Amino acid sequence: MKTKQDNILSRFLKGMIIALGFILPGVSGGVLAAIMGIYGRMLSFMAHIRQNFRCDFFYFLPIGIGGIVGIGVLSQPLEYLLAHYQMIVLWGFAGTIIGTLPTLLRESTSRTKRDKIDIIWFFSMLILGGLFLFFMSEIFGTIPANFFGFVIGILIALGVLVPGLSPSNLLIILGLYAPMLKGFKSFDPLVFLPIAIGGIISMLVFSKAMEKLIQKHHSRVYHFILGIVLASTILILVPNPYSSESITYQNATISDWGLSLVLFLVGMALAFWMSKLEDRYKG
Repeated sequence: MKTKQDNILSRFLKGMIIALGFILPGVSGGVLAAIMGIYGRMLSFMAHIRQNFRCDFFYFLPIGIGGIVGIGVLSQPLEYLLAHYQMIVLWGFAGTIIGTLPTLLRESTSRTKRDKIDIIWFFSMLILGGLFLFFMSEIFGTIPANFFGFVIGILIALGVLVPGLSPSNLLIILGLYAPMLKGFKSFDPLVFLPIAIGGIISMLVFSKAMEKLIQKHHSRVYHFILGIVLASTILILVPNPYSSESITYQNATISDWGLSLVLFLVGMALAFWMSKLEDRYKG
């Protein structure tokens, strides 16, 4: 008799849950994979794909299908909420991102003590990285929300490879988040296909490199991530004239601010709870 872990339906449902990490800013696909107990096997599979390929491929196939279905199902309500309650939703997203920072801070010094180089990495990414992200659309122009633009799936895959990293907030800054949700909702192949291609390439290219980087430069990598995460979170809440998806506070009422604060705190609590689950179930 098959165990729950081996059950195809169970793996399909795990894929749907992990899909949250692809489309929810502040939620990391890597953290969800760890909670579901498949992160270790997934990283090993992608870093050493030739070993046990057939067995691992058929193990992860239901998870992948579940992820695709989950993305399509969840994108429609998210698109609606962003269209009608943008300020409140983005503050909720920001809360979940902020809530991951204590976990990232603990992880950054879990192997070695923090030193001056780590601090330089952090502030460089916070200040210089933040400025770069803020002016990116002005420097490079708007990234097209088409087949080639959505090869940004590479970023999404990195959110799976690095637990705690949520790339969706970067997609908001780049102006790709709303069109991505729209394409996901309609199962548009011009959205799904390039993201899948970019994600697979990213997983294959970066999984082994990420494995080695974390082994040899664990503290540096996590301080780099901390800087980017904090900078991108601040930018979500700051109006940006260069971004079509930037938050706006025009016509915001007292109730809007109150709900935004409540969701910010709820998001922080949710992220804290998820971090506790990750510590318990990390695979």
